[in-house]
This record gives sequence, C-alpha cells and structure tokens, in this order.
Amino acid sequence: MSTSAEAASLARRHLPGDLAMWLFILAELSVFALLILAFAVTQALKPQLFAQSRLLLDTSTGLALTLSLLSAGGLAALAVEQARQSRPRRAAWLLIAALLVASDYVLLKLGEYRHLLAAGLGLEHNTFFTLYWILTGFHFVHVLLGMLILGWLALRCARGAYGAGDCSGLESGVLYWHMVDLVWVVLFPLVYLLN
Repeated sequence: MSTSAEAASLARRHLPGDLAMWLFILAELSVFALLILAFAVTQALKPQLFAQSRLLLDTSTGLALTLSLLSAGGLAALAVEQARQSRPRRAAWLLIAALLVASDYVLLKLGEYRHLLAAGLGLEHNTFFTLYWILTGFHFVHVLLGMLILGWLALRCARGAYGAGDCSGLESGVLYWHMVDLVWVVLFPLVYLLN
C-alpha cells in the first residue's frame, strides 16, 4: 500500500528536460553511432594503419580534452541543482564557469588541429585521418553549439527565468551538453587509445 509521501515522491520524479530534446539527442546519438561504427569497422580492416596513425596523436591532449568536457558537464549539472533550489544567480555563475572550462576544450582542439595540419595529417592523409577529422570535427561542431546553449542558459538564469518549479528548459540544454560529454567519452579511447 502506498502512502501519500510515496505518491508525492512519484509525482515529483520526472524525466529531466522535455521530450523534444530527448528525441533530438537520440537522433544525434544515432548519427554518432554510425560514424563510430564506421571507424571501428575500418580499424578492424586496417589495424596496422590505425595503430601507426594513432601514434601521431598526443594522448595527453586527448586526456586534457576529456577532463575539460567532463568538468564543464559537472559544473552544468551543479547549475541545474542550484536552479532547482531557487538560486538562479548561482546557477548562472556555474554555467559561466562551465563555458570557461569548455573554452579550454576549444583552444586545445584548435591547437591539435593546427598541429596535425602543419604535419601534413589532413583529411586526405590516410583512412585513419579521414575518419579522425570527420568524427572529431562533427563532435567539435556539437561542442560549439553546446557552448552557445550554455551561454544562453546562463543569461536566462541571470534573469531569473528558472526556479524550483520550472527548470525544464535548463535541464534540456544541460542534457544536450551531457550528450556531447557522452560522445567524447566514447571517442577519446576509440580514437586516441584503442588498438
């Protein structure tokens, strides 16, 4: 038999964000899954080429990229918690911090791209680098879009748009960022580490 406290608890539980964002994220994850599958299958067909090409990447840069994205995701999650506790200004500052940390990713990735291009490792160098540029470039565009979303959410929080009763828009935007994190957590070992 359920009590009124249990019923109230169930009523408060909900899927964060809105359904449209979940559907968009699933569509994006499907595209990423196809690209990741193409990379994995091609690696199985050309293991030596992929192993040799992977040595030309700096794994410490890949790790720094990972830490940057995950740290930004952690700050964004904390922002949602602050908004749920009716502290929109704190949420705004946490989102600004997330943006600054995410900027590290952008700077590091642009530096890596510049280094690879200077070394002649562009899109047409070999199959590994063709797939590297497609996968990481597609992800990079998603990071930039995620940063725009975080910036918009920070502005909305600063204006008090989100509070304890209405965080759906904030949750949706942060969910998008977590999708970007999730994809990178798969890409980092696949591209930089696994032979």
